[in-house]
Amino acid sequence: MNKKQWYESLFEDYGEKYDKESFAQGTIGECDFIEKEINFSKTLKIIDIGCGTGRHSIELSKRGYSVTGIDLSESQLEKAREKAKQKGLKIDFLKFDARSLPFDKQFDVAIMMCEGGFPLMETDELNYEILKSVSKALKESAKFIFTTLNGLFPIFNSIEEFCASTVDKGNATYHNNTFDLMTFRDYNITKVIDDNGVEKVLECNERYYIPSEITWLLKTLGFTKIEFFGARLGAFSREDKLTKNDFEMLVIAER
Repeated sequence: MNKKQWYESLFEDYGEKYDKESFAQGTIGECDFIEKEINFSKTLKIIDIGCGTGRHSIELSKRGYSVTGIDLSESQLEKAREKAKQKGLKIDFLKFDARSLPFDKQFDVAIMMCEGGFPLMETDELNYEILKSVSKALKESAKFIFTTLNGLFPIFNSIEEFCASTVDKGNATYHNNTFDLMTFRDYNITKVIDDNGVEKVLECNERYYIPSEITWLLKTLGFTKIEFFGARLGAFSREDKLTKNDFEMLVIAER
């Protein structure tokens, strides 16, 4: 049996704790932005890639949108289903690998928030498989809204210092960050205490992308309009021009 990748181990038994992480507190404002971007059109079918505990799927569904949530982690999906049931919402939360989604031109909009799979894969090729798979799931005319790690940030700033400054008590912590300028990957040790009180220590590596790379990747998939903004937690805005000090970037692609 293949050894589990760090991102598979991380999200096991982590549904409860995940919802308390500082980076998971911006759902309402982020969904406000998504609604505006899709012109409040309730007829559109939305796919939420790497939906985790379903926070965006549930909030959008509550507002009357049709959403399908996809994730690789069964424990995250269980939490999502439980939360949706409590709110009386019927949402399909399905276990699929984002690199090989079984959909073909079924959705009008794809959202992939908070590094939903992309850019956590172990190679650039596998990250590209996610974009390819999402693109295939979308109709000919569609919109793709996602956040990813901003490659301009680590050239000018310390990732470790940034992570330390945004972590609340009890949240995951990140140590020994080493950023490789040749590959734009950050290698770090992530420590997290799961829902059962067990501490996990994981060797992680995440790929940071510069805007021109993302533009090229999306253009190869037929997206013609690709825009970048700074991704501020819970306050996405087209007014926020992407800068070297934004840890994450918000990408809006259309075709």
